[in-house]
Amino acid sequence: MIGVRIVQKVSSTRGFAKVAPHVIPALDRAVHRVTRGRVLLSAQLLPGVILTSTGARSGLPRRTPLACMPEPEKGTWLLIGSNFGRTGHPAWTANLLAHPDAEINWKGADIAVTAHLLEGEERAAVWKAALAFWPPYATYQARVEREIRLFRVVRRES
Repeated sequence: MIGVRIVQKVSSTRGFAKVAPHVIPALDRAVHRVTRGRVLLSAQLLPGVILTSTGARSGLPRRTPLACMPEPEKGTWLLIGSNFGRTGHPAWTANLLAHPDAEINWKGADIAVTAHLLEGEERAAVWKAALAFWPPYATYQARVEREIRLFRVVRRES
C-alpha cells in the first residue's frame, strides 16, 4: 500500500521523532475520550491500545496510547518501547517494569493485563516479527544505543 509506505518513510525521520511524541498521544487521548473508547486515531494505520499503568515513581495511573502487535492466536499483545527512535526509554516501560499489572483498552474494552519484558531468544524472535510488522522500528533502533524494550501483555485473571 503506497499510503502505508509514505507514512513509514515519514515516521522514520528525525523531525517526526521530535514532533510526534508531543502531538500523537495528545490527539489519541482526546479522540479516545470523546468517542468513549471507540476510536483511536493512530489505530487507523496500526493496531493500538490505551495502556493504563501505574507510575513507577508517582504511583499514579498513567494513560498512554500505544501502537501494538496483537497476537490473536495467543490472546496477547506486544508493546514496543521505541519512543519514536528517541534516546531514552519511554516512561511507560519503566512503569511496567516497576508495576507489571496494568490495563489496556483494546477496541473499547478494558482488559486487565500483566506485562512481561521479553529477553534473549524470545525477544529476538519478537523483534524479527516487529520489523516485519513495522519496518521503521529498524530505523528507530539504529538511531539509539539502548536496546528497545519489548513487552508481551497477557490477560490477568480477575
